[in-house]
Amino acid sequence: MSYLIDGHNLIPKIPGLSLQAIDDEVQLIKRLKVFSRQHRKRVDVYFDNAPAGQSHTRKFGSVTAHFVRQGRTADEAIYTRLRDLGRSARNWAVVSSDREVQAAARDAHAQVISSEVFAQELEQPAGGKRIAPSGPESDANLALSQEEVNDWLRLFGADGAE
Repeated sequence: MSYLIDGHNLIPKIPGLSLQAIDDEVQLIKRLKVFSRQHRKRVDVYFDNAPAGQSHTRKFGSVTAHFVRQGRTADEAIYTRLRDLGRSARNWAVVSSDREVQAAARDAHAQVISSEVFAQELEQPAGGKRIAPSGPESDANLALSQEEVNDWLRLFGADGAE
């Protein structure tokens, strides 16, 4: 089973992450990369309110991040993806606590997982060990390349991008 995730709905449910943090999307993607690798699952995560001219899709291993343009919501992008999946939507789980997103997922015969439940699963990989970053070994597995860092800096208009 693969996952469609409403990123900004999930972030506040994960201990240590906050929508107020400038790198909240990066931190979620790092955790999703570990989850995806350990569980061998594909993950598509949707974030709304991409800065003007910065809406795009970016792959991070088996995690695909969709940055949805302003004027359109991540919810709408998830609805579109479910519609495009057609019958194969039943092979996907939609992660959101938004009732409308959950209803659309049920209508498409996708599995529904609340953000609260998935946040707990995210912290517990196969084998029952925590996957939250906890030391140099896990930090090395979560490290972004310089190119990825520069992309994030450009995306959010931060100085210092090469």
